[in-house]
Amino acid sequence: MPRLGADMTAGKVVQWLKRPGERIKRGEVIAVVETDKANVDVESFIEGVLEKILVAPGDERLPVGTPLALIRTEGTAAPSAPAAAVAPVAAAPIPAVAIAPAAVMAAAVPPAVPAAALPGAAGERARVSPAARKRALELQLDPAALTGSGPQGRVTLADVERAAQAAPAARAQPSPAEAAAARQLRMREAIATSMARSKREIPHYYLACTIDLGRALAWLAERNAGRAVTERLIYAVLLIKATALALREVPELNGFWIDNRAQHSEAIHAGVAISLRGGGLVAPALHHADQRPLDELMAGFQDLVKRARAWSLKGSEMTDPTVTITSLGERGVESVFGIITPPQLALVGFGTPLERPWVVNGQVVPRPLLTVTLSGDHRATDGHRGALFLAALDSLLQQPEAL
Repeated sequence: MPRLGADMTAGKVVQWLKRPGERIKRGEVIAVVETDKANVDVESFIEGVLEKILVAPGDERLPVGTPLALIRTEGTAAPSAPAAAVAPVAAAPIPAVAIAPAAVMAAAVPPAVPAAALPGAAGERARVSPAARKRALELQLDPAALTGSGPQGRVTLADVERAAQAAPAARAQPSPAEAAAARQLRMREAIATSMARSKREIPHYYLACTIDLGRALAWLAERNAGRAVTERLIYAVLLIKATALALREVPELNGFWIDNRAQHSEAIHAGVAISLRGGGLVAPALHHADQRPLDELMAGFQDLVKRARAWSLKGSEMTDPTVTITSLGERGVESVFGIITPPQLALVGFGTPLERPWVVNGQVVPRPLLTVTLSGDHRATDGHRGALFLAALDSLLQQPEAL
């Protein structure tokens, strides 16, 4: 089970796209995994033959690191399946993103779940897995009344499903609306835990500046003139490209804090905040945002938004972002001071352009002004480097034709 988000601790396989015996190429999507925030396409990082599937679609949520399948690489003998009691493999920290308005989510441990009393054992308490407790509540079952088959009487998701099947037929399965509400609850719980941990562990510093967006918007209007609506660029794409190029000039802000030190990334993968229908956000990566032409970046952005809202993202898009960009400008918000997404080192926030008085060549004139904010990890950088980044961003937006 791959880690498909810094806050992910477990997931469920919902579909296998390959069958045993089929050849797998590196980067090929082989399965779909359900997380608390999206259904994510899982890509293979090796090439070989799918030897055996160990986890059937629809089985209970499994911890990150649990073996899901056996892949035989070239030149190796067919392996035997591991025993059922194989312990989950410890997962290495993988950069990932998921953010909330003015805040982003950190690597997190799920909130503690109250234990339920063991039937027939007064005063004793049984542990209930988070997934089992949530499913029991969805099915209107009392976790305290269930018999657990897990270690030390732990109530598992399978125990809940068995109890539901044995319950009276009148007990209905959750409606689509109820299932969506339960999923939304899981997401909000993950956001709450993650944001708290991010704020607790990362020493943030915040900077803000005002940028005259007049030249950029005028150039954009000229560029879009005569184009079909579906081919027009939006100013958010200019902001993404300018941010990526500014990170070339101040690379200390692009990367991760891992093993108690900053690890900078040569690749610039912009994690762009996307609001989801029904609430919550994700911030999948626009890969190599500094190298892509604006039209290609626009197409990539539209594709990400469409697939994010259809709960269909790729694992690499969830784990690759090296910086997060968030904007609430379309909601009229003037400034966004976000919380950094661990293990990233920075978050860039954009407000909405507002026409205000501005001094140009000694004259006070109306100009569309944009407030840009930077949240930086003080362990890796300081305000001076952050200020240089904002200055570079301003300079780039004054030359939109060069983006």
